[in-house]
Amino acid sequence: MQENKDIVVAKTAIDREVEALEIMKNELDENFTKALDVLQNCKGRVIVTGMGKSGHVGRKIAATFASTGTPSFFVHPGEASHGDLGMIADDDVVIAISNGGESKELSDILTYCKRYNISLIAITKNPESTLGLAGDYLLKLPNDGEACPLGLAPTSSTTATLVMGDILAIALMERKGFSSTDYKKRHPGGKLGAILCKVSDLMHTGDEVPLIDENAIMQDALLVMSAKMLGCVGITNAQGDLVGIITDGDLRRWMSPKLITEKVSNVMTKNPKTIQPDVLASEAVYTMNNTGHGITNLFVVENQKPIGVIHIHDCLRAGVN
Repeated sequence: MQENKDIVVAKTAIDREVEALEIMKNELDENFTKALDVLQNCKGRVIVTGMGKSGHVGRKIAATFASTGTPSFFVHPGEASHGDLGMIADDDVVIAISNGGESKELSDILTYCKRYNISLIAITKNPESTLGLAGDYLLKLPNDGEACPLGLAPTSSTTATLVMGDILAIALMERKGFSSTDYKKRHPGGKLGAILCKVSDLMHTGDEVPLIDENAIMQDALLVMSAKMLGCVGITNAQGDLVGIITDGDLRRWMSPKLITEKVSNVMTKNPKTIQPDVLASEAVYTMNNTGHGITNLFVVENQKPIGVIHIHDCLRAGVN
């Protein structure tokens, strides 16, 4: 059966864009490493600028830098000519983007960089263009036309520009040892924040943790459970190690007139499931949901000592599932 014409057009466009990326990959040279050196050693901010579609992509590149440990923001070249040049400081690095390298709107920024000796990284397909010659470091885009059937609409070129920004950011992350913890600090909200949330971010600590000695009786345990309102109490030995847990479920199973006089060590579940504070909260949810009968609390321990407790509702409220 003949393939749908729309699908053929789409696949052809994808092939053209992939070809452009292959060309860019093969043309990467020492300028990429030198640009990374400058970006890594930047004492100020990374200023990204560009006009039109290059500007749209530039905004995303700046946002990616900022969220991955490299302070950065976008400066519109038109606004730069009307006062926003003052946003560029001596310790900054400028990344200027223009596919053809002749965007007239960039001229004032290029002049400003030269006048004040501000490092300039040029992203363009044309090394002999105004931008290409002005840049201290040239990151070359593929000169392979556009995926657009007219060869006019920025398509392959903007994809290549976006990827150039991505590989700069990724390489900088590797150089700086940027971790998931660092990423979490910059993404506290939304699904990303929930995914990266650790047990230590959500657990109850200090006076909120329901604990009682193993020699106590159930009357005392019930008072602690009622006061802390987490539906459980942890049982500790003379060394302060967690040796058991009593939950609402245990109370239902042991319900009798004599319950309040029983020793907690007789009622508790020994060697309860526990978790470490530095693991992802999603692991805590998985553990609670996959114990065979399901539990709603996990004590958080270090060297067998309870330092907190995490409840399934804490995780759900934070968007962890």
